[in-house]
Amino acid sequence: MNTIGPEQLLEQIRAMSPGLQPESAQPPPGGRAEFGNVLENTLKAVNEAQQTSGDLAARFEAGDPNTSLVDVMLARQKSGLAFQAVTEVRNKLVSAYQDIMNMPV
Repeated sequence: MNTIGPEQLLEQIRAMSPGLQPESAQPPPGGRAEFGNVLENTLKAVNEAQQTSGDLAARFEAGDPNTSLVDVMLARQKSGLAFQAVTEVRNKLVSAYQDIMNMPV
């Protein structure tokens, strides 16, 4: 059984991450990006990945000879990972908001 260490896993995630984020999600060269804009662009990228995954699956099911099962499965995995990452960020934001709201004034 081949085990993957944390360093190898991080390297693989970093190698895959440029394909999951649009160009506009990167901070501008001369300044800082607005959190809302980064979040919006990331959500658009996740939505686009899910749409692409669905389109590939539909084409494969229709028998398109240019669409392979490997392409469909990779697109599904990428969109699933992107959605999980966004869900975790949302959970952290909600938790932080609740912590702030429960602080005594």
